[in-house]
Amino acid sequence: DLGGVVYVGDRPLPGAIAAIERLRRAYLAVRFLTNTTRSSHRMLLQKLRAMGLDIADDELITPSLAARRRIERDGLSPHLLVHPALEEDFAGLPEGEREAVIVGDAGDSFSYAALNAAFRALERGAEFLALANNRSFRDADGGLSLDAGPFVAALTFASRREPLILGKPAPDYFLSALASMDCSPEQAVMVGDDAENDVAGAMAAGLSGVLVRTGKYQPGAEASIAPPPSVVAPELPAAVDWILAQR
Repeated sequence: DLGGVVYVGDRPLPGAIAAIERLRRAYLAVRFLTNTTRSSHRMLLQKLRAMGLDIADDELITPSLAARRRIERDGLSPHLLVHPALEEDFAGLPEGEREAVIVGDAGDSFSYAALNAAFRALERGAEFLALANNRSFRDADGGLSLDAGPFVAALTFASRREPLILGKPAPDYFLSALASMDCSPEQAVMVGDDAENDVAGAMAAGLSGVLVRTGKYQPGAEASIAPPPSVVAPELPAAVDWILAQR
């Protein structure tokens, strides 16, 4: 995971960048799976590189790119309810035969008018695609802020329609990242600050799950999922210590 594990706001967490470099020096393949949907793939890469992280384009896995692939595959026309900064990830798509509502963390763009327009599209029979369903995230000011999940839940309640979740905790999201590394779930470890979406999601897909006590972590979160995390670590450097010790 990225937000709350590698960085908070625009600052890397202490020791996080060096910890990732230790994994690379150990010749371990690394992928970065995020449910962040307030920035485009390009913007996230720029942000991470500005923090000093050496990252290739294809090492960053985002829900918006998963959504774009599905839209292109199924010939859909996207009705976007996303942050303005994310819209570039959907640029240039042709008009499809069927409509699809795409919901991300739209931030201040979650107005009544925007939510109602999405609701009406769902009532017309549009597909319902949620980039993520996280409840909250650790914001740049240090406090927790609402993520996309509460707004996805509102549309679910109003439309009586269940969304297809494209990001974490969807098993396909983890498995697509593993496929890009030619790695089996049993050989992989997911590190995250979200017990529900990062750790439980990964473990349901067959990976080991390490919960770190940074970012959005709340005391006792490890007891909220079953099975419990493979290990609970204070921060990413300690998680990397555990990963390297398991080799």
